Amino acid sequence: MKWKIEDAILFENSDFFVINKPSGISTLDERKDTFAPNILRLAKAYSDDAQVGHRLDKETSGALVIAKHPEAYRHISMQFEHRETAKRYHAVVEGMHDWDGMLVNLPILPLKDGIVVIDRAKGKHAETWFQTLQVFKHFTLVECMPITGRMHQIRIHLACLKAPIVADALYGGQDIYLSDLKKKFNLKKETEELPLIRRVALHAHSLSFNLLDGSPITVEAPYPKDFAVLVKQLEKFS
Repeated sequence: MKWKIEDAILFENSDFFVINKPSGISTLDERKDTFAPNILRLAKAYSDDAQVGHRLDKETSGALVIAKHPEAYRHISMQFEHRETAKRYHAVVEGMHDWDGMLVNLPILPLKDGIVVIDRAKGKHAETWFQTLQVFKHFTLVECMPITGRMHQIRIHLACLKAPIVADALYGGQDIYLSDLKKKFNLKKETEELPLIRRVALHAHSLSFNLLDGSPITVEAPYPKDFAVLVKQLEKFS
């Protein structure tokens, strides 16, 4: 089944539409694979003058706003630039953490190979707030509110808190298996157990911004199947 952008629309008016982006599709063209489908190309097929208002990592799912015309694009771009939008992500992280407004303020420096590091001398200012939503056995569901919009910001900041995101191999996150949670687990002979989620467990859960007439809007993106299954299994076996 081919994924269609119109099937993922959560909100739409004459200026903007917000989609629930699936994992595995880049927001913009990939340097390595210019023929792979991306959100911008699919958005332009749906609405000729479409421009994406911000970016989500290829593996990250969730709320992404797209402007339908140049004026709308300028309007949303200025809001992101002046930090007048609010993005709330949900992540499943390793360890049991009790955070109530935990602020990480550590500067980020991108390296050439597509990863980032914390660099107090050369890095750019980066701030993220973290809030515990649910504690499970050995894992935590966390809400992440980035104030700045640096590449891999949430991922590196959580790694700095010794709470890497599940399945985020780039920043120290391990895969999670049902056998890790379930005491009695029998795998059928000659079958290999697959992880509960096969990508970084990060989802852009909601996005708040102002429409062209100045009225505020918050759009929530439901969990995709893989993220929902992961949370459900953690609840069941904790």
